[in-house]
Amino acid sequence: MTNAPTAAPPIHQRLLSIDALRGLVIVLMLLDHVRETFLLHRQVADPMSIDSTEPALFVSRTLAHLCAPVFVLLTGLSAYLYGEKYQGKRDVSAFLFKRGLFLVVLEFTLVNFAWTFQFPPSVIYLQVIWAIGISMIALSALVWLPRPALFVVGLVIVAGHNLLDTVHFAVGSDLHVPWAILHDRGWIEFSDTLRLRTSYPVLPWIGVIALGYCVGPWFTRSVSAHVRQRYLLLTGTGLLLGFVALRWLNGYGEAQWTNYGNVTHTLMSFFNITKYPPSLLFLTLTLGVGLLLLLAFERAQQHKWLSTLAVLGGAPMFFYLLHLYVLKVLYVLCVAVFGLNHGAYFGFDGIGAVWLTAIALVTALYWPVRWFAGLKSRRRDITWLKYF
Repeated sequence: MTNAPTAAPPIHQRLLSIDALRGLVIVLMLLDHVRETFLLHRQVADPMSIDSTEPALFVSRTLAHLCAPVFVLLTGLSAYLYGEKYQGKRDVSAFLFKRGLFLVVLEFTLVNFAWTFQFPPSVIYLQVIWAIGISMIALSALVWLPRPALFVVGLVIVAGHNLLDTVHFAVGSDLHVPWAILHDRGWIEFSDTLRLRTSYPVLPWIGVIALGYCVGPWFTRSVSAHVRQRYLLLTGTGLLLGFVALRWLNGYGEAQWTNYGNVTHTLMSFFNITKYPPSLLFLTLTLGVGLLLLLAFERAQQHKWLSTLAVLGGAPMFFYLLHLYVLKVLYVLCVAVFGLNHGAYFGFDGIGAVWLTAIALVTALYWPVRWFAGLKSRRRDITWLKYF
C-alpha cells in the first residue's frame, strides 16, 4: 500500500517554524551581545585564537555565528512569501527597497547610538542591520531576474567571493570606499570628526539573501510538507557535508586548522571560521545548521516552546532595539555601582555569568516583545509596525 501524499500545512504553521527559528537566533544574538557588553575585556578575534580562547567562550561565540546567516536567509525567504501574498515582484521590490533603506537609516541613528551613547557620533559602526538593509536594497533589483538566474548569482557570490580576499585598495584610491563596503572590512574617513567602520562587508550577504529568496517557493501552498522537508533535509545535510569536505582539505577561504593532539582544541581549530566577511565555510556550516533547524521546527509544531520562540521572532527589530538599550543601561548602572573592575571596563569574571544574564534578560524581555508582537498582529492598519 502506498502512503497518500502529505498535504501542505496551513500557511500559519509554516510561518510558525520560520518565526521560531528567528526567535532562536535572536536568543543566541542576545547571548553574544551580553558577552560583548560584560566580557569586553576578553574580546575574541575573527577567527578566534585557539591558544588563548577557553572552550566555553569559543562555544558561546560559535553559537552566535548562526545569527546573521540564518536571519539574512530568512529575510530572503520571507520576501518571496510576501510577493506571493500580495501582487508579485513589483510590490516585493518596492517593499524590499523601502525596508532596506529604513534599516540603513536605523543603523546610522538608533542602533549606533545604542552601542556608543555618543551624539554626535565620532564613529559609526556599519554592522548587521546595515548589511541586511543593503542586501534588501540589492534584492529589490535582483528579484526581477528569473529564479534560475538569481540562484546562479547568489551561488557564485557565496562560493566565489573568497577568491577576492587578496584584493585590497589603499586609502585614497577611488575604489577604497566601495570595496570596503562590499568586501574588505576597514575604516572610511568620512570627515575630520567622523569615521565609519564597515564591520559587515555586504557582498556575501547579498548572495545569502538571494539564495533565501530562491528557497521561498518551497514554502508555498503548492509544495507538500513532505517535499519541502525533503528539500530542507537534503540541502542542509549537503551543506554540512560540503563544509566537512572543504574544511578537511584545509584550503579555500580559511586559515588552516591544526591537530593539537587533543580532541577539544583540535575540534575548536576545525570549526574556527571567519565571519568578517563570512567565508564560504562559514556560510556552508551556519546555513546547513539553519536549514536543519528549520526542518526540526516544522516537525515540532505541537510543542509549546516553539510558540514561545515564535513570539520573539515575530517582532525581531523591536527586540533588537530593546535589548541593545537595556544592555547599555545595565552596563552604565554596573559601572556606577561596582566601578571599572577590569582595567578600563566593568566585566564579569567568567562566561557562566554571561549565560545566566542572557537567560534572565530573555525571560524579562519576552513580555514586552509579546505585547508588541500582539499589537503588530492586531493593528495591520498601522503601516510602520510591519517594519519591526
